[in-house]
Amino acid sequence: MNIPRLRVAPQKKPLRGRIFVPGDKSISHRAVLLGTLADGVSIIRNWLPAGDTLATLEVVRALGVLIEVDEKETWAWDLRIEGRGLNGLSAPSGPLNCKNAGTSMRLLAGIMAGQAFPVVIDGSEQLRKRPMRRISDPLAQMGALIESQDGRAPLHITPAKLHGINYEMAVASAQVKSAILLAGLYAAGETSVYQPGPARDHTERMLAAMGVPLESDGSWITLPAERPLSLKPLDLTVPGDISSAAFPLVAAAIIPHSEITLVNIGANETRTGLLDMLQAMGAQFSLQNERETGGETAVDLLVRFDELHAADVSGDMVVRGIDEFPIMAVAATQAAGTSTVSDAGELRVKEVDRISVLAGELRKMNVPIDEKEDGFTVHGPLRLHGATVDSHDDHRLAMSLAVAGLAADSPTWIENAQCAHDSFPAFVEAMQSLGANMKWEE
Repeated sequence: MNIPRLRVAPQKKPLRGRIFVPGDKSISHRAVLLGTLADGVSIIRNWLPAGDTLATLEVVRALGVLIEVDEKETWAWDLRIEGRGLNGLSAPSGPLNCKNAGTSMRLLAGIMAGQAFPVVIDGSEQLRKRPMRRISDPLAQMGALIESQDGRAPLHITPAKLHGINYEMAVASAQVKSAILLAGLYAAGETSVYQPGPARDHTERMLAAMGVPLESDGSWITLPAERPLSLKPLDLTVPGDISSAAFPLVAAAIIPHSEITLVNIGANETRTGLLDMLQAMGAQFSLQNERETGGETAVDLLVRFDELHAADVSGDMVVRGIDEFPIMAVAATQAAGTSTVSDAGELRVKEVDRISVLAGELRKMNVPIDEKEDGFTVHGPLRLHGATVDSHDDHRLAMSLAVAGLAADSPTWIENAQCAHDSFPAFVEAMQSLGANMKWEE
């Protein structure tokens, strides 16, 4: 069978229109995992049925949880989750397969550390290469019994009695923080996590909505020893994923005379690093119709083309936009001056080494990008050349290269672009609705 390639031609006309993007991936993962632990039925609307989140859904079903699905759209489902309570999960018949989903594996490890049955958590060859000591080490400090393959999956977890700890993260990480707090639901005593900078707080917001009395002073997040023995069910509409909105957003910012509106986008302040980066580069956008859903802020995002200039990105802004650096690099190719990214070493342990792979693919398109151990430098503005490039099975790289192709001087072909479905089903169709010159070819 021929595997289709994505063909992207130079964008001669402005992008125009109004689109929705799929539900937030981070919230969708957590809604399923935490809905599973609730006492009662949780209702989750606008849930993202992408490759990674579907892996989480199937893992939870393997633990005996009944989930009914209403497929409203190919990219937006409503779920009815019959929670089993903190101690009601069933032992699976085999290893729990997280496929490519690192979020699923790390958060699941926290939950499984407190169960009364042994379990193996595994995934794809790609996921097996990703570091898991960042969660297995603090969980072991809580008393968890976890064996790994030199700090990588598969993870073999044996039942153990857990106790609370005070854990200071060296680097702010939402996944590490979440794994510890979820294990803390099963631990005796108080559990506290220190974060040295901002990290996504979706888990804390969701736990609070479920009746868990978390305490926070901005740095320390504490799960007190005295807390409810059951979690309230969720009733949540998942806002659009700002990490998915990033691609049409940047496309509109760099294609002359474009103007688009992205509807119902999550604007949690721990996730808006890209907006700060683009604002520093002179991009023109505005947040409209702000509202709240399930403790999360949602807005409509109006974006207009304007000339960009270079910016230096480091520190807290990196943590708040860690998934958006491939598309930020594309924006930097169209910005006047030298843009520099620092403090982003985390990019080297994503689905792929995103710094190395991003640099290699953009060089094929005439981008003089300089790698650093913890980031990169892009010199702009540039006339991009069309080329045959490869996603390396990284969904964010695939979509970033597609946006770069719109700004190139000749057609670009992206190999292995189907991985975009891992986070943004119907990405190509959404871009086409804005007038983008891209299509699948056999």
